[in-house]
Amino acid sequence: MPHLPRPAAKAKENTMRASTLWGAALLATGLSACSNLPSSPNQPARFDLGPLPAVAAAAPASVHPVLALADIQARAQNENSTSVLYRLAYADANAQHAYAYARWSQPPAVLVQQRLRDILSQDRIVLSAERGAQAPRVQGQTPPVLQLALEEFEQVFTGSTASVGALRLRATLIDSRRGGDVLLGQRLFALQQPASAANAAAGAQALAQAVDQAGLQLQQWLTQLPAKAP
Repeated sequence: MPHLPRPAAKAKENTMRASTLWGAALLATGLSACSNLPSSPNQPARFDLGPLPAVAAAAPASVHPVLALADIQARAQNENSTSVLYRLAYADANAQHAYAYARWSQPPAVLVQQRLRDILSQDRIVLSAERGAQAPRVQGQTPPVLQLALEEFEQVFTGSTASVGALRLRATLIDSRRGGDVLLGQRLFALQQPASAANAAAGAQALAQAVDQAGLQLQQWLTQLPAKAP
């Protein structure tokens, strides 16, 4: 005759088995809940001006063999910002917006200054003239100082699907002498390059092309100016 378990032992065994099953169910539910948690927000895309195009190297000979480039000036509210800005000219031309998931790798003024330095260096020596400091002397002479102001750098939508990269750059060439600064020339460069799509990536590409065109025009303008004040 087989041995029958006592009622108390049987009840204990059933309780332990139920606890194990309940724990497994809770674990499965927890794993399922974790898989349903919202994913972390996307990281903003970061843009720069890309590689220097080969066309930028085709520059005419310059009458300024040495040039001092001052720190580029930008609007105070945008000086340290890396936001990619756009404007809906067809809806509200007075409102400026920033893309939520797009950033420049550095403030635009820094990127523009680096690119223009690269372009100008194709046909002359470009020195640095830090803000508020005297331009370095070369063979006892102070080279002319190029001052740049970045007044506009944004994607402008002329329609719901059409936009341009808009750049406005003011250039001032100064002959620094002991008796004071002498103006050699000043020019405003305003360029618009069509964007291939209505998004931040296309806007960044169009702005890069606008900067390159401004650099070439800046080269040509400098060759037409006197190297020194009379």
